Amino acid sequence: MSHFSTLRTKISDAEVLKSSLSDLGLTVKTNADVRGYNGQRLRADIVAELEGEYDLGWSENSDGTFDLIADLWGVAKKHNQTELINSINQKYAVNKTLSQAKQRGLQNANVQLVVQ
Repeated sequence: MSHFSTLRTKISDAEVLKSSLSDLGLTVKTNADVRGYNGQRLRADIVAELEGEYDLGWSENSDGTFDLIADLWGVAKKHNQTELINSINQKYAVNKTLSQAKQRGLQNANVQLVVQ
């Protein structure tokens, strides 16, 4: 029985995702196995290797978005999965915004995050 969960995301830019994961200090692999419970593995397009025996992976859908694939129980053994996933989503959003701004010719664009 598989322990892997699949979660829909709004992530659609593989390069921005990979750079965001690297910015967070994670080792990134492409077309690699996501490690799960009891040695289970599942192939994903992008994999963030986590400390311990479990990883996070993303697989591209036909519409260009990516699903997050992980053994969430295993990830939670060593990481606060909510904080980890939120930090990845936040870094992706900032990097995607910067990427789009630069495409429009704003080479020196800065993003300021305001929390209210």
